[in-house]
Amino acid sequence: MRVQRNLLPENTEGWHGFLRDYFCDKDAIATLEGDYVQLSLEWPSGIERHVDPELQSGLDWWGRGVSRATMWSAAYRDGPILTSLYDTWTLHSWSEWLARTPVQRVKDVVLLHVDDHRDLGAPRLLVRDGTLVDAITGELFNLYHPESVRSAINSGAIGMGSFMTPFIHEFPATQVRHLCQPPKSHRTTASRLLPITVADTLLDLGSERPAIDYLPNYVASQGSYLVTPDASIWAKGIEGRPALVHIDMDYFNNRYDGDSLWRERKEPLDPDLSSIFAKIDELLDALALSRVEIDDVTIAYSPGFFPAEYWQIADQRLRTGLHKILG
Repeated sequence: MRVQRNLLPENTEGWHGFLRDYFCDKDAIATLEGDYVQLSLEWPSGIERHVDPELQSGLDWWGRGVSRATMWSAAYRDGPILTSLYDTWTLHSWSEWLARTPVQRVKDVVLLHVDDHRDLGAPRLLVRDGTLVDAITGELFNLYHPESVRSAINSGAIGMGSFMTPFIHEFPATQVRHLCQPPKSHRTTASRLLPITVADTLLDLGSERPAIDYLPNYVASQGSYLVTPDASIWAKGIEGRPALVHIDMDYFNNRYDGDSLWRERKEPLDPDLSSIFAKIDELLDALALSRVEIDDVTIAYSPGFFPAEYWQIADQRLRTGLHKILG
């Protein structure tokens, strides 16, 4: 793909950071060609791009021939649970659920989001005549068509930090419960999610992309976004409702937070294994007590966020508990 040179920072040394902010999960290799810049997108494969020094041990446990360059595509289903390395695949699982679920049940659904991040950024989708188009490939995006979602994940149009946004745009009355530990969440707050659009800044100037804004101090249920560090509050008052449960393992420990300067962070979320186990048990207890009707569960291991040294042992404890709840 080719973009105008003047859309990138004047100093070429700033290109890398600018392009990382725009494309997020993928690396954009930029080549100057006169007044234009040719961009080639690649999934990162170099050791220097991945901040967890123990990452290989996690990949060895995962198996299935996964490498650094293919982590983005690593996903498998175990009954009602979809497990992936990148939580982008959560949206694909939700798309499959939409394709088989009656409309009324979809309208009543609660998103139970367990994560150290909101994941409500603006994906690289363009709003055109009431539809969404992949800004990278030009293909139509339709949340009801799982292959369409898969294609947008493959291209990088849907990323780890933006996979929830298309769902909220399609179903703005959805109630979202977000369980998040300190230091990012110290108290319970409620707001309303407002689907908005923002101008694209690179691939298609003049086009709008779906985004989310927040109206604070919103107490009604429809379109609400509750974030809390308290699992009992997170799971309260939803008995009998259908629920989609998304668990990003960086909720339990986010030592790296995708940051190459992680050693310099002043307040990292880096509890020991016993504390991780305690939070897993707390989550499972809250889910069981909620008496919510769980339709779908996704688990993501988030390389470069949740330490790979804990993948195997945390997986065993969490998965065993989930299967007891799901029956």
